[in-house]
Amino acid sequence: MTEDVAVNEGRSEPEEGTRNSPAIKITDLSLGYRDNPEALIDISLAIPERSVTAIIGASGCGKSTLLRCLNRMNDLIDGVNYEGQILFGSENILSPRTNVTALRRQIGMVFQKPNPFPKSIFENVAYGLKLSGIKSRRIIEELVEQALRSAALWDEVKDRLDDSALKLSQGQQQRLVIARAIALEPKVLLLDEPASSLDPISTLRIEELIYELKHSLTIIIVTHNMQQAARVSDFTAFMNGGRLIEFGPTEDVFTFPKSRETEDYITGRYG
Repeated sequence: MTEDVAVNEGRSEPEEGTRNSPAIKITDLSLGYRDNPEALIDISLAIPERSVTAIIGASGCGKSTLLRCLNRMNDLIDGVNYEGQILFGSENILSPRTNVTALRRQIGMVFQKPNPFPKSIFENVAYGLKLSGIKSRRIIEELVEQALRSAALWDEVKDRLDDSALKLSQGQQQRLVIARAIALEPKVLLLDEPASSLDPISTLRIEELIYELKHSLTIIIVTHNMQQAARVSDFTAFMNGGRLIEFGPTEDVFTFPKSRETEDYITGRYG
C-alpha cells in the first residue's frame, strides 16, 4: 500500500492551505458486528498530524467505534468485520499482517475512566518501557521522569514515586495513564472522553496537557462536550448514525457548518 490513496473530496481532507499533513488516512471504512452490522458506514477522513482532532456526535453515533479502529481495539469484539482501509504511514493497519502490539505502541490510547495498574507510580510508567526491551535502570528512570514531566505530573509525584498509583486523585490517575502512554513515544494519542469523569479543575489540567502535547504528536479525542471540543481541537469531525457528516477546521464547523445535521446538533436541536 502507498500513501497516495484517494479520499472523498470535499469533506475529508484538511482545508487547502493548512500546514498539517495527514497522520492517518481513512478510506471507505465500514465496520459491523453481530449486534450492529452498520456501526460505521463508508467513512473517509484524513487526520492532520501534530494537531488535535475532535470527534463529536450523539451517544451511539459511532465516534468511539471509529476511534478504536485506529489501534484495532475493535478486534476484541466477537464477529467484527472491517471494510476499507486505514493508512498509517504507508501501511494499511487493517491488514491481517499488521503487528497489533507494535501498532499500539505507535498509536496509544487513554480511556474514559483512569485505569492505572495496581503498582507504584514509577512502575506504571516503566511497565511499557520494560516490555519494549529497555533494561537499563538509568534509561528507564530518565524516560519515566520525562513522561511524567510531559504529562504535567512530575512536580506532584516526584517525592513519592514508590507509592501506589491508586492513592492518586482521579485527575492525577488520568494524567499518569497519559504519561504511561506517551512514555513509549507514540506518534498518535487516542483519547476516549478522557475528562468525562473528572472535576472541572482536573478537566482544565487535561485540556492544558492536550494543548502542550499536540506540538509533538497527533491527538484524536472523542468528546460529548461540545464546549471542550471547541476549546481544545484544531479540527472537528461530526458523526451521526455511523456516518461522517462533516469535517473541517473547528472554527468553521462550529460557526459555519455546511450540513443541516451538524447545525442542528451544535445548536442543541437534538443529541
